[in-house]
Parts: sequence; structure tokens; C-alpha cells
Amino acid sequence: MIEESGKRRRTMAEKRQLFMEMRAQNFDVIRLSTYRTACKLRFVQKRCNLHLVDIWNMIEAFRDNGLNTLDHNTEINVSRLETIISSIYYQLNKRLPSTHQISVEQSISLLLNFMIAAYDSEGHGKLTVFSVKAMLATMCGGKILDKLRYVFSQISDSNGLMIFTKFDQFLREVLKLPTAVFEGPSFGYTEHSVRTCFPQQKKIMLNMFLDTLMADPPPQCLVWLPLMHRLAHVENVFHPVECSYCRCESMMGFRYRCQQCHNYQLCQNCFWRGHANGPHSNQHQMKEHSSWKSPAKKLSHAISKSFGCVPTREPPHPVFPEQPEKPLDLAHIVLQYGLDAGSRLADEHALIASYVNRLQNGTRVLDSPSRLDEEHRLIARYAARLAAEAGNAPRPPTDLGFNFDANKQQRQLIAELENKNREILQEIQRLRLEHEQASQPTPEKAQQNPTLLAELRLLRQRKDELEQRMSALQESRRELMVQLEGLMKLLKEEEQKQAAQAAGSPHSSPTHGASRSMPMPVRSTSAGSTPTHVPQDSLAGVGGDVQEAFAQGTRRNLRNDLLVAADSITNTMSSLVKELHSAEEGEEEEAEKMQNGKDRGNEHEPGAPLHSARAWGACQRARHTSRPGCRGLQHARLGFRQPKEGHFL
Repeated sequence: MIEESGKRRRTMAEKRQLFMEMRAQNFDVIRLSTYRTACKLRFVQKRCNLHLVDIWNMIEAFRDNGLNTLDHNTEINVSRLETIISSIYYQLNKRLPSTHQISVEQSISLLLNFMIAAYDSEGHGKLTVFSVKAMLATMCGGKILDKLRYVFSQISDSNGLMIFTKFDQFLREVLKLPTAVFEGPSFGYTEHSVRTCFPQQKKIMLNMFLDTLMADPPPQCLVWLPLMHRLAHVENVFHPVECSYCRCESMMGFRYRCQQCHNYQLCQNCFWRGHANGPHSNQHQMKEHSSWKSPAKKLSHAISKSFGCVPTREPPHPVFPEQPEKPLDLAHIVLQYGLDAGSRLADEHALIASYVNRLQNGTRVLDSPSRLDEEHRLIARYAARLAAEAGNAPRPPTDLGFNFDANKQQRQLIAELENKNREILQEIQRLRLEHEQASQPTPEKAQQNPTLLAELRLLRQRKDELEQRMSALQESRRELMVQLEGLMKLLKEEEQKQAAQAAGSPHSSPTHGASRSMPMPVRSTSAGSTPTHVPQDSLAGVGGDVQEAFAQGTRRNLRNDLLVAADSITNTMSSLVKELHSAEEGEEEEAEKMQNGKDRGNEHEPGAPLHSARAWGACQRARHTSRPGCRGLQHARLGFRQPKEGHFL
């Protein structure tokens, strides 16, 4: 019970949704009932998206759902009505671009509830076919001329004469639309509505029907119908004119100009609500304008009119023939198969040629449903006869045998192609499975290959060992560079000390001073053709001298860099030792000379023995200082390091 009551409340809310939205637009403030009714029906048309469906698509929907074969008084239930509306909107979405798709479910719900409220107010759950056709043909989009032509085809006989009873039925159904939007007192149906449109003693043809309903003004009961179409045409029309009441700089839609007040113009909102100011009054006659002309165009039109150059006004609609086309005679469409092939083919060609000529020469007139049904039957019978002709028509034996052989060959070819296609599909499926199995190995396959797993573990272990050895070599290299930096600093200090001693000793000769100058480190000749390069990250913490010595050249392996560095420093230390030995020998010779001079009786100099002793001590200190460096260089050349043990190169 709770679910049923909830469903009923939702259904009632859906039925009231459209009317609540229409009431929110505040159309009731419009003073004139004609504009008020037209605005309300235009709102319903746009809200239900019926303005996107023209009359020709609506007629096609009627045929697709079989309404053209039903009598006008046939009743259809709500479920079939919903099916018809659904087909209309789904076909509409197929025609619309993807960026302008509509909400089909919402449109179906709104239109279905509006039609039930308008045509089934008593709640019977059924509507007549004529009610559905009249309502949808009136509320859909398209030209009013095409709509009225379709309406006339529904209310006329085979001779093209309007049937007054059917026109009265049409007015009864179409005037339910103003009543549905609460405008029944102004445009409700009365028994005298038909007499206000046409005198009954006349024969009404199509042209007279169009002239009457499209006249200015139209019949009073249908005055809202052409106004609704004019509203659709002027919705986006721009008028660069200021409204005399609200003072807006421009207008959209209709523009109204007073015929008594000079240059007094109102926008449609002010005119519809009855606003007036100044000398203007609502009793003044107003002219409705649906477009704007510049003063230049007005002047040219006035001049052309004065000279008689303005063409005569075109009629509101083209003139159609009074007599409708006769329906097609389908008696001779299905030919007798007893005729020979030549005469039957000639009859078919004559039939097609006559039908094409009638289509080319005849004026396009909206066909009646009966005539259109006959055309459909013509096409259906012709297609059925062509399909059955192959099995029923007699043919010569030679032709039958040839056609049988050709058909057999075609069937064999089709079978072969199907088999090849099946084999190709199977091969594609097999290759796809193999590719998936190869790209995604399963754990079972991995367990079935222990050799591969062992090799993979060995490779990973070897990779880890190589990475550890590489890091150890990098660390050893950095420490060796630090030792080399310390040795180079010692060499520079010794060079400075010797230079200071050479400058301060009066007995030193220029040749000895020149020979004591410390030579700069140079690269070994063995590595001269292969320049070395030390990365910047491996020389972190090393002085600028070592970095400068190893900053240039291309990248080489670690062992060559160490050998080149050891050779360079070894050569430098060898030169230093040679200089020290030469200095020591010179001091010894000088001491011997001084001793020999003393023995020969030369004059005794007290500072001589002291000077010799000091020189001897300096030589001994230099010798002890240089020997550890040389031992370290020998170890570096062999690839060992003294500070730490356990590392290898």
C-alpha cells in the first residue's frame, strides 16, 4: 500500500510538473487572451521539444505506427500512445547532432501527461486516433501551410471537398489545447464555431480552406494558431529601437508602433502587460512589426512605391489544383504469370514509365491516406512479385540449367570463402592465445624450469657482487687520491724549504740552486697517448692539485688512472731524491775541502764545522722524509693501500 501510494504521488507530480513550470513563467499577466494563449502553447511546445519535429516527420511517425490505416474514431490506449510518442523522440535524436541530444524520457513523460490531461480529462485511459493526429499535427514544428494541408487531407473526401462534420470534429479536438492551458473561456469549442469559419452552403476546396485560416485576421476561434507560429519566427529578431515605456535600448521579438502618437514604440513585454505613459493610451491602435527596417530602406521603399516600382504582394500560399489526383488503380499491378516473358517485361516497363511521368508532370499535392496506402501496396506487391518470379515464372530449359550451374558455383564459392574465413579466425585466435601466454608466464611454467631459476639467481648474485666491488673500488680510489694530495703538499713544502735555504746560504752556487728547484709533476710517457679522466664525484675531498691533474681527458678504467698517477708521482720523487743526493754530495765535498785546508795549515774558521754539521743534518732529515713517500708510491704502483687491509683492485 505504501509503495502504491508513493507511485501515485510521483505520477501526480509528473502530471503537474509542466503546468507548474508554465505557471512560474507568469503568462497570466498578459492582458490580451490571444497572446496569452499563444505564449502558453508555445511554452508547452518548446518544453516538450515538439518544435524540433516538423510536420513531415510527424506524418512519417504516424505511418510507422500504423495510424494511417486506422479509422479516425478508433480508440488507442495509453501504452500504445506512449509507444507512438517514444518513436517520435527516438527518431528525433537520431537526426540531431550528438551535441544537441534531448532527454527522451523526460520529453515522453511531459508530452504524454499533457495529452492525457487535455484529451482524457475523465480518466478513461483511451484516446481516439483523430485526437492524437490533430493534437500532434498542431503542436509540432514546421510551416503552418503544410500543417493546414495535412489537416485538410484528413477532413476531405476523395473529390477534394471538405466534409463539415469532420471539420467540426477537428475544431472540437484542436480547441481542447487552449482549454488545457486554462484559456477555455476565451477559445473554447461552441456549436457555432464552424459557422464562424465557413458558410455551409458553399463547397470548400483546399485553396479556400487555406485562404480562410491564413487570412488576416483568421477566424476568431483559431486566431491563436497563426500567432503561435509568428512567435516562433520572431523570438530572435532584434530591433535597435528604444522602448518608450521601459526605456530599454533595444527590443527582441515583436515591436509595436502607435498609429496616433508620433514615434511611440513599445516592446512586446510592455504592450502585452498594457503599459502606457504620456499621451499614449491603451485604446490607441497599435501596429505589430516582426522586423526592423533602417531609414534608408524605408526611403527607398517609399520612392519605389511613388514611381510604381513596388511589385505586387505575393499570395500567402501557392494555388493548388482544385481536383485531387485520382488514386492509383492496382488491379493490373500483379500480372498473370501465363504471359510470355517479353510481354510481361514490356508491361512492367510501361507501368514504371507511366508512374514516373505522373510524378514528373503532376503538381506536388499532399496525398490522402488512402492514396498513400495504395502506393505502399503497389510497392509491396511489386517487390513480392519480383521475389516470387524466380520460382514461379516458366523459363527455357537451357536458361534454367545455366542459372542452376551459376547458382551452384556461387554457393560453392561462398562455402569456400566461409571456410577460409573460419580458418583465418581460428589462426588469429591461436596466435592471440600464444602471444598472451608468452607475455604473461604463469607460476606453473616457472616452476617447471628450475635451471632457469638457478641461472637467474646466479646472475642476480653476480650482479650484487659486481656492484659491491665497484663501490669498494670507488672508495679505494678516493682514499688514494687523498694520499696523493698529501704527498704533493709535502713535495711543495720541501721545495719551498730548499728554495729558502738556497736563497739564504752564501756558499750555494747558482747551479745548485737551479738544480734544487722542484720539477712539476708530469704524466708518465707510458700513458701519454691515453689521457685519463676522473669523475667529479670520485674526487670529493681531494685537493685542487689532484683534481687539476685528473680533470682532463676521456673516461678510463680505475686501474689505468691509478697507474698513471703512481708513475707521475714516482718520477717526481725520483727527481727529488736525485736532487737531495746531489746536494748531499756537494756538502760532503765542501766539508772535505775545509778539512784538507785545515790540515794544510790554513786559518781556522770557527763556523765551518757547525755549518757542515747543520748541512749534514738537513740532508739526513730530507732523506728520512722522502723515503716513506717512496715506499707509499711503490705500494700504490703495486695496487695496495697501507691504511686499510682487505681491499683489492
